[in-house]
This record gives sequence, C-alpha cells and structure tokens, in this order.
Amino acid sequence: MKDDINAELESEELVPPAEPKAAHQPLDQASESQADLSAEINAIGEAYRRALKDGGQPEIQPRLDYPPYRSSILRHPTKSLQHADPETIELYSPAFGHQDVHALESDLTIQHNGEPLGERIIVTGKVLDGDGRPVAGQLVEIWQANSSGRYIHKRDQHPAPIDPNFTGIGRCITGPDGSYRFITIKPGAYPWKNHLNAWRPAHIHFSLFGTEFTQRIITQMYFPGDQLFPLDPIYQTIVDQDARDRLVATYDHSITEPEWALGYNWDIVLTGPKRTWTENEALGAAGDEE
Repeated sequence: MKDDINAELESEELVPPAEPKAAHQPLDQASESQADLSAEINAIGEAYRRALKDGGQPEIQPRLDYPPYRSSILRHPTKSLQHADPETIELYSPAFGHQDVHALESDLTIQHNGEPLGERIIVTGKVLDGDGRPVAGQLVEIWQANSSGRYIHKRDQHPAPIDPNFTGIGRCITGPDGSYRFITIKPGAYPWKNHLNAWRPAHIHFSLFGTEFTQRIITQMYFPGDQLFPLDPIYQTIVDQDARDRLVATYDHSITEPEWALGYNWDIVLTGPKRTWTENEALGAAGDEE
C-alpha cells in the first residue's frame, strides 16, 4: 500500500523543494498575493450565486478548470476519454479480502516504536449509497501529513519536522453497516506554492474502492472551523457551499474518548445529488452526472 500512496502523492499539491532558511529569504515581489487569489475566488463565487438566483442548477462537484487553482488544467483530461475493456484491466489488477487487511492497519498511531507527536483523533463514519443504504466490504485507505504539515515523501521538502513515529497511511474495510474507523493524528496545514503565502487547510485524503479496482474514487476530509477555507483554491473549486460543507467532518463528543482522543464523524455518500465530492478527473464532466 505504501507504494500506491507514494504514487498518489506524486500528483498531489506537494511542496516544492525549499531553500535552506527559506523563511528568512526576501519575498518574491513578482508572486501573486493571497489578496489577488482571494479576489478571483470571490468573483467566481459571486457569479455562481447570481446564476443560482437566475435559475441555474447547483454544482455539486468541483470545476475541472478553476483559474485560482493555477495547476488545475494539468490535473484532468483534455482529450476525449477512451473506453477500456474492464475484463482485460482486471487481469492485471490486485485483489484483496478481509485476510489481506489487518484490523490494526486502521490505527496510524501504533505503526512505530514510539508515540507520534500531535493531537490524537478518531475519525469514523459510514460509506453510503445515494439512498442512504450502507455499503459494506469497501476498502478505505487514507493518507495525510503529520502534525507539522509534512508528508513522508521525497518530494515534500517543506522545512517542518518529520515525525519518525508517524508515516501517515492506513486502511480498513467497511463493516456490515458501512462503517469505517481510523485512529490518527490531526494533520497540520502546509504551504504549497500556488501563490505567495498559499497554505492548504488541514485535511485527510480518502481512497475508496468498489467491487473492482477500476471503481476507485479519491476525496478529502476537512476539519470544522478552519480559517483557511475561504483562502484555499482547491477547496473553493467547489463553488456550491452545501457541496463544500459535505467535505467537512463534524466534531462528535460521543466519539471522543476521555483523556485520550477527540472524535470526528464524516459520512461518505457515493451517488446521488448529495454525493461527496471526489477527484473525478478520470471521469471528466461525465462524473458530475451521477
């Protein structure tokens, strides 16, 4: 699984290599500021709200081309999609079962000899279809930055500490009621060089598989009350506020364990008008029609 997650991170919004003592270097006056990007984000949001008032349809999925997210044009197909024979693909795809995924793999805090640094949290919820029915037997994988906002990855040179006791990857299989549960560390925000002083809100990446590996979807979970939400072009690629809110977990005191970990609940809806946003560049615009 580690190789798979590294492959995903190769295309993630990772931090470019940093110069030593980067924080003490003079700012690049030619770089776009957060104010510049925020003005673009606000203009797009206002145009969308006007379109809704004029009878337009809500957009429940991200826009493939979102100018404030400068590299968005590089992250989705630009040519017509080609159909592939699913049976041929499955001949070369891995298979998994309950015997292949150990229950302890869902606890990201016990993978090394020592305790990881940061705020211990529990993230749990259900995988549901568009009618609210549980989806059992789904392979759910997560990966994330550590509490300082750094990934264990060769391309991440953000000058923040690496935690030797935290790798940031885990997986589980949903139960009969569609439930999943992870124990992990709350990730930190990190800079990503989209523009001057660009920071990503704290988030956890989720990958889910259907009955075949060709049915994989990827999404992100955020934490409530993050002040970086209005400033982040990736979060803002979803112009509809209700759709954005479905990416944000809810703090749940009944999940919180006394003197040990805070609890968050986040359900993932796979289909229908209330489905959770996914990185659907493989599907193109057709992914928004389900």
